[in-house]
Amino acid sequence: MKFINNLKYLKAFSLTFFVASSMFAQEIINDTAVTETKVADSVKPFSEIKVDGVAAVVGEYIVLDSDVDKTILQLKANGNDLSQFSDCELFGRLLEDKLYAHHAIQDSIVINDAEIRSYVNQQVDRFKVNFNNSEEEMLKFYKKDNLKSLKDEMFEINKANRLASEMQKKIIDDVEVTPDEVRQYFNDIPKEERPVFGTELKVAQIVIEPKVSKEAEQKVIDKLKGFKKDVEENGASFSAKALFNSADTGSKRTGGRLPTMNRAKPQMVKEFREVTFSMQEGEISEPFKTEYGYHIVYLEKIRGQEYDARHILLIPEVSEAEKQEAKERLETVRKSIIAGDISFEDAAREASDEIKTKYEGGLIRNPETQDFTFPLTKMPTEIYTEIQDLGENEVTEIVSDYTRTGNVKYKIYTVSDRIDEHEANFSRDFLKIKELALNEKRLKAIAKWQEEKIMDTYIKIGGVYKDCEFTNNWLKK
Repeated sequence: MKFINNLKYLKAFSLTFFVASSMFAQEIINDTAVTETKVADSVKPFSEIKVDGVAAVVGEYIVLDSDVDKTILQLKANGNDLSQFSDCELFGRLLEDKLYAHHAIQDSIVINDAEIRSYVNQQVDRFKVNFNNSEEEMLKFYKKDNLKSLKDEMFEINKANRLASEMQKKIIDDVEVTPDEVRQYFNDIPKEERPVFGTELKVAQIVIEPKVSKEAEQKVIDKLKGFKKDVEENGASFSAKALFNSADTGSKRTGGRLPTMNRAKPQMVKEFREVTFSMQEGEISEPFKTEYGYHIVYLEKIRGQEYDARHILLIPEVSEAEKQEAKERLETVRKSIIAGDISFEDAAREASDEIKTKYEGGLIRNPETQDFTFPLTKMPTEIYTEIQDLGENEVTEIVSDYTRTGNVKYKIYTVSDRIDEHEANFSRDFLKIKELALNEKRLKAIAKWQEEKIMDTYIKIGGVYKDCEFTNNWLKK
């Protein structure tokens, strides 16, 4: 029953992560005088704690009775199926979330407040859209008197969630499995309990992108240079330029403002980082190119390793003639494959414009497993729709898709291999079995960490939850 039992633990593990990403009220406890007994924490002693209406206290955090109800409502509103979890299981996961956040603080895990506030601003902008951009209606729904109080609460929620997430990540970051451990894990599963993997497909593609003309590229470069000149020489607003001109829909609403960049934690593409980190505060860059299009960057502030910047993105337009030329080029490749003049694999290496797949013979890599097989039930819809009726060695008609910059590109697909439903085989399914073994080892690391930290942390359970039979020893019996 080992494999089945591990699936139960995995269910609890997955709940931990989606609870950590949901919104629920929380606050830091102040030492207030009531009648609780003093208990020593691993980091600091806690004296008396007010427990009226408190469902639980975990370290420096409390969970109110109302917080539990809010969490359940929020999870249901987000479409989560809670039927497989009891109230006690859900409450236990909330306690875990607080335990992670508490010890993240004790372990001095640093969270970028500016990044959190930037994310909150984006959240509020998205929320507002749901209320026809009415701030008044939004505040009424969230029962807040003003925008600042809403943002402050959202900041605390997001920061605590990020602390919990970073603590979880720290626990499992260094957990690895060797090939011998994977083999041992597989051999320990009784044959009658070995997992059955469903039908899987390997899909290959050839992608042709219309070429952008030099004239179109120069047009956006000149336009960006004009923006730069107008701001520097005429005092125009960079933010206004971004708001009305930038093709980056994620940042244009905030005047091109980007999440705080950190030299130690690279997030943006290489070209963007190189330009931004070489600039002086208050400077506007010359136009430069990334895979997304052409940019100019305004560096507002440098704080040590942190950079606050805004940008404007423009994307060169592709002409109809260039689109037609690309489509005809791909049709020529398609006909050569069908005629047997060249294999799909060789044609991909020779003609495809997508670097990620062309040198793999067009094979599309599964982002979840990093191999080339997709479970039939998890095949991306846009791909499955095209290949579902393909026979062996057949090729689809030309399919239109879009690049990250919004320009059209053209594709053809083929199914290069089909693996029917089968019992797990160590050689064929090594990567999947390795992932199962790694998950088991991670679960053991988390269980060990929780066991130690629960005994080392002030925890108080109140109300009806005292009668719960928790998986973890929250009641310290």
